[in-house]
Order: sequence, then structure tokens, then C-alpha cells
Amino acid sequence: PSAVVRGGKVYLLYRAQDNRMTSRLGLAVSEDGLHFRKEPEPVFYPDNDSMKQYEWPGGVEDPRIVESEDSTYILTYTSYDGKTARLCLASSKDLRTWEKHGLVLGEGKYRDTWSKSGAIVSRLEDGRIIATRINGRYWMYFGDTDLFMATSGDLIHWEVVESSESGRMLSVLHPRPGYFDSRLVEPGPFALIRDQGILLIYNASNASDYNAPGLPEFTYAAGQALFDTERPYRLTDRTDSYFIYPNKPYELTGEVNKVCFVEGMVYFRNKWFLYYGTADSRIAVAVKE
Repeated sequence: PSAVVRGGKVYLLYRAQDNRMTSRLGLAVSEDGLHFRKEPEPVFYPDNDSMKQYEWPGGVEDPRIVESEDSTYILTYTSYDGKTARLCLASSKDLRTWEKHGLVLGEGKYRDTWSKSGAIVSRLEDGRIIATRINGRYWMYFGDTDLFMATSGDLIHWEVVESSESGRMLSVLHPRPGYFDSRLVEPGPFALIRDQGILLIYNASNASDYNAPGLPEFTYAAGQALFDTERPYRLTDRTDSYFIYPNKPYELTGEVNKVCFVEGMVYFRNKWFLYYGTADSRIAVAVKE
């Protein structure tokens, strides 16, 4: 799930699958952040448009939402054609009617590169999560093995940050042998500017070997990383352990077992609401004042 506060309510944009395993995004609304009413039809889905070749038959998934300064909702999502996942972007004024803007990595050399999970650097202002420029540019973390970055001047057109030495995508966060994130790392919700730096909640999976003691192999848990505010590609700190992990029945067993996967976060009624997928089957929430 991803989430946003609008008009004093929490709107949850969530992934669901039909019996052919095609993913679409539905919308649910809550007055209190805990009890949701699902709308009957999906609001975002593969259609007969310019993106169909990338979105069919696998569908659209992995939503993450922030706002622009003019209150436009910016959605990063994954298109899946059944073979390759590609990071894409869309925008909306009302969360129901969306304009698709294509592949984040463009139609060039990275077009067929497996990419997903875009977390845009943002700030909290009056309950809104607003995409924020750093040194004149917007920044996004993405990836699902290592984490990489892209920058933009307008939130629509993006350029991959490349290493000056190799000319390839620059890795800014990677798995660590012996830790809960020994197999992969993947962005959670938006990256949030704080006094200490840019806070990125990230999802992680541990490997079958060289993993965290006491954590079953291939468990998905979440940690936190901190990046330099002026140089968003520079990692300054990182938690040694996870802060949320699967330990409830609905988190341990489902379509994919042993999964807590964080994607949505809002500041609502003076509390943080963290929405996450459990075992790829249900949605749960954790709340912190």
C-alpha cells in the first residue's frame, strides 16, 4: 500500500490481483487511519494506452505517493509485462484520474533494466508530504537489490545518477553479509528530510547464508538509513537491526511467507501511520506518536 492525507481523511492506494495474477491499484478511504472503506473499482490499471506493452499482463504495483508544491499527486509505480519490472511515474489531481508519464529510466540504455520502488525525497509541511528540491533538483531512491538514484528538474522527467568511474548506475545502499539485509534492500515510503539528514525507511531480505542470527532465511523486515541532506547519495548512518519484522500469523503465512513490506506512511492527527503489506496477502498498520 501507499497512503496520503487529503481533506482530513487517509487515502490508501493498494495493489490487488485478479485470478490471472494481474495487478491493479485500488483505493480505500478512512476517517481515522485504521478502518477503511474500499471503493468498488480500481483507480489505476493497465489500459489500451502507450504503457500497455510494459504493464500487461503482469500489471501495475508498488505504489508510492508524494505531492508536488501545487498539490499534484506524484505516483511512482512498477509496471510488469510478465518478464521485466520497470519503474514508472504518473500524476493526478484527485487520486482517481491519472496521467501516465512513462518509464522513469527512459527509453534509452536503461529501458529494459529491472527497476522498481521509487522513493522521492520530500518534506513534511502541514500534514502534507511534499517533494522537495535539493540544490535545485528533485531526488529519488530506487531499486530492489542495491539502491540507486535518479534526479529531476520537474518531477516528471528523470535522469539516472551514474558513477563517474564506471558510467553505470551509482549504488548508494547495498546488502550487508551477516545482517537482516544480507540478500537485498528496497526503498520503503518516500524519503523524508529531517534535522539529522534524509531518512529512508527501507525493506530488506536476508540470505540463506551469512544472514542475521535468529532470523529465518528470506525474511522481509525493515530498517532505516540516513543520507546527507546536501549530498543525498552519501550514506551517513544505518541501523544495525530491523525495527519491524514478521511475527504475527498473517505476517508469517500468505502468498509469500515471512513478509513485512513497508510502503505507505502519513502524518495524521499528530501520529505517524505506517502501512505495510503482510505475506503479500493483507495490509496492516503500525502507529507511533
